[in-house]
Parts: sequence; structure tokens; C-alpha cells
Amino acid sequence: MFSVLFTAFLLGIVHGFTPDEHTWPITFSYSVGSYSTKGGFKTGLLFSLAFTFQRALASELAYFALAGILTKPDAMPVIYIFVGIVMIYAGAYITGLGKNFELFEGIMHRLMKLLKIKSLSKNISKKTGHIPVYMVLLHGFIAGWGTGAFAIIVYTVLAPKMPNGYVGFLPGLLFGLGTMATQIIIGALVGAFMERLDISKKGIEYIARGTSGSTLLWGGMAFVLAAILEIAFPKLIEAGFITPLRVHNLHSLGIGFFLVIFIILFILTASFIKYLKYVKNNVSKFI
Repeated sequence: MFSVLFTAFLLGIVHGFTPDEHTWPITFSYSVGSYSTKGGFKTGLLFSLAFTFQRALASELAYFALAGILTKPDAMPVIYIFVGIVMIYAGAYITGLGKNFELFEGIMHRLMKLLKIKSLSKNISKKTGHIPVYMVLLHGFIAGWGTGAFAIIVYTVLAPKMPNGYVGFLPGLLFGLGTMATQIIIGALVGAFMERLDISKKGIEYIARGTSGSTLLWGGMAFVLAAILEIAFPKLIEAGFITPLRVHNLHSLGIGFFLVIFIILFILTASFIKYLKYVKNNVSKFI
């Protein structure tokens, strides 16, 4: 049992450090928006906390012979659509495109109040480039339902090895904790990078809000488009390239990998350069 749980934890660490469409685009986007080491740490923690809860829940379900349902390839486009919608929503929130969020926020506020999560029910002002905590948690929970090599191993190999249903959730929990450790590090590093820009605080806030909002907005659209293509052309789900690297997420490169590369290297990088240039060319506006 110890070796199974240790394996799950190590897989979680590898999962967090390798390009994954269910974690990297979201963690990077939110961490940039936090523009501080502390904020990036918190973002990585909250996102992976919800992700860990989902994986523990799914691991328990897998123990009771539901792994076949959880690992169906056909579910991937559906997850992409939900992840994309939340990303678009978050991007619109940050950039100010969406003006009427009161109804949804009211529902989430009441839910958190009911659950006695007082500190998480408070929204941070849009002016700082942050988004409500509930959005990060919701995103982590939805993203966790995505399937891949790691999820398949946890659900079909590790969870069934548990001695009884009382501990069926442990492989998913340990996998999530391993992912959490790496996501916290990545989030803190991204936040620290933003914090150390040789620009005024007002300028950093502007860059953070613009980069985070644009990445989530356009990245969300990329997720939805990928889902539509996978539904229209089912073979895309299994399409990919094999590399000599014997590391999960780096050995077989499919549409998920290229989605990560597109969002991180193109959308996020291009957005960051765009807003950084604007701030440097208009220094007087950000003093």
C-alpha cells in the first residue's frame, strides 16, 4: 500500500512539472494575474487544492469499478468545453468585458457562506487584476476530470490496489498532493517574476491584468475550438507524435500538448510583450 501511494505521489510531481493542458495554462494565467510571489503561491495552492479533491473523489469512484467511465476518451472534448467556458468567463471578468457577474457571484457567495468559508467568499477588486477565489477553485475541480496517461494509471492501476473502499480515495489524494507541490512552486515562480519587473506597481498591475485576462480569454476559446474539432474529427483525440523521452506527457504528444504550447508560448507570451511595451512607452501614465 505504501509503494502504491508513493508511486501516486511521484506521478503527481511529474504531472505538475510536465506540460499538461489541465494545469499549466490555468496556473500560469492566474499566477501572472497575481503579480507577486505570495499571490502565485496562493493561486497554485487553491487551484491544485480543488484539483486534489476531484482526483481523490474520482479515485474512490474508480475503486468501485467506475474507472471505465472516468477514462472514456469521448469525455475529453466535454471537459475541454467546460474548462474553456470558465477560462473565457475569467478572462472577461479580468479584462472588464463582462459587466453583469452579480447573479453568479451572488450564488457563489451564498454557497460559500453556507459552507462557512468566510475568507474565500470575499472578492478582490477587479482593479488589482485579481479574480475571485471561487473561480480558481471551480476551475481546478473541473480541470481535474480531464483524462490522460496519469489519470488512467491512477484510476485503473493504483486505486484498485487499495485494500478496501475506506481508503480508495488515497491514490487520487496523493497524486493531487504531488501535483499541488509542483503547482505551488510554478505559481510562486511566475508570481515572483512579475513582482521583480523593473516597473512601477501600477504598471505591473496593468501588465498582470492584461496578460492574465487575454490569456484566459483567448486560451478558453482555444479549448472550445479544440473540443469542437475533436467532436467533428474523433480521431484527433488519439492522434499524436511519439518522442524518445520516456516521461509521461513528453513521450506521446497529442492535441493537449500542443494546446499547452499554443496558450503558453504564443497567447501568454505575446500578451505579456504587448502590455510590457505599452507600459514602457507610456511610463508617465503608470507613475
